[in-house]
Amino acid sequence: MKIAVIWSSANEDGLTAAAKNRFINGMKKTEAEVTEIHLNAKRLEHCRACGNGWGSCRFRGSCVIQDDFSSIYQKVIEADGIVWISAVYWHDITECMKAFMDRLRRCETGHNGFLEGKRCFLIACAGGTGLGAVECLHNMEESIKHMGMRAYDRIPVIRFNSDYILPALEQAGEVYSERVKNGFDMRY
Repeated sequence: MKIAVIWSSANEDGLTAAAKNRFINGMKKTEAEVTEIHLNAKRLEHCRACGNGWGSCRFRGSCVIQDDFSSIYQKVIEADGIVWISAVYWHDITECMKAFMDRLRRCETGHNGFLEGKRCFLIACAGGTGLGAVECLHNMEESIKHMGMRAYDRIPVIRFNSDYILPALEQAGEVYSERVKNGFDMRY
């Protein structure tokens, strides 16, 4: 069973990285094969909206931009489950994750549908006041819903709850991994 962990934060030692590490530690207690994808370490361009807004993404299910998108997309397709973890910037996902999700959504909804039905876990990590974490999770969920994916759970991590949420993420990672393997009892 393969699980892709897609995360984005410019700070490799911050709250987002800590949340990612705890979740992965939990999954490693199971038989999960975890593929970690740090979007900030990849070369990802923004969508060009070529072809009057719909280019090869709609007609071939691929992107014309030659960067790391295609290889990441392939890993996500091969995964049985997907974990999305983002730092919160201005009540939203990072620009890096937004660029990836925008292009992914065009390939998925315009042509492919490879990710439809995949169960995801969403984590938003906010420093500062933490007020944007819930909005960020909402935006993440709306993006994956466009592609037919479903959120298993959504966890906001903020400075003020990190003492008890980070340990809980380890258990959440283990439970999520087991549910990906054995099935979900959710009806939607």
